[in-house]
Amino acid sequence: MHVRLKNRAGVVKEVKVGFSWTTFFFGFFPALFRGDLKWAAIMCITAVAVGIFTFGIGAWIPGIIFSFVYNKIFIKDLLDKGYRPADEQAHSALRGNGIISAA
Repeated sequence: MHVRLKNRAGVVKEVKVGFSWTTFFFGFFPALFRGDLKWAAIMCITAVAVGIFTFGIGAWIPGIIFSFVYNKIFIKDLLDKGYRPADEQAHSALRGNGIISAA
């Protein structure tokens, strides 16, 4: 499901809620292409660190874990930067997924 977030300047971003298939298949590259350099670096460093300790075999494990949480992290970062749900459908979707509180 996609939701639209809008900031005070009127910039609208459409973001996906739920599992991140792009992160699952491409690792840290979706975060890099979204301009989310902090999380791209965290994902890359985590994959390298796990890969070193498992001789490269376990480097895909952090990618699977981040696939489940990255979209939620990205939406929360946008909300912290001043973005708000653009409509009631987006607000209820974010509330239903536990990203924003009911209040």
